[in-house]
Amino acid sequence: MAFEKTPSGTRGQRMPGVGSPVAKWLNKQLIRRNRRKGSGGGVPGQNTLVLTTTGAKTGQPRETLLGSFPDGDDAWLIVASFGGNAKNPAWYHNLAAHPDQVQIEIGGRKVKVTAAQLSGADRAAAWQRITADNNRYAGYATKTDREIPVIRLTAAA
Repeated sequence: MAFEKTPSGTRGQRMPGVGSPVAKWLNKQLIRRNRRKGSGGGVPGQNTLVLTTTGAKTGQPRETLLGSFPDGDDAWLIVASFGGNAKNPAWYHNLAAHPDQVQIEIGGRKVKVTAAQLSGADRAAAWQRITADNNRYAGYATKTDREIPVIRLTAAA
């Protein structure tokens, strides 16, 4: 997988408490709820998946609950919005550092996936579908000056 790592911006939404023990606890609770209730159980009104990456610095497995958007058979789109923060989320850096060590849990099943960052017309088309489905993402884009990465996850053969 080739990642053209999107650089951080110069402005964005502050994310107080990110990485704090409370934020980590909340992430674990949402993941647990998602696993119990299936895709969408972690965040009402949103399809979700659990993304497992390998830490870029630690080499340890990292789980993150993310909103997801179906993109055909056995393919999903995820968005590295980080709430409109000037920086990209940690999971994005993990994905770029270890692109061959990615797994998702969706709909009660675990799937090894390959990830590709979309660009150009592919990104624009995906972004339009994403923001039409959930306008929260369009709001995140107004809070930052970085281009928010859109990633396509495809089930590995």
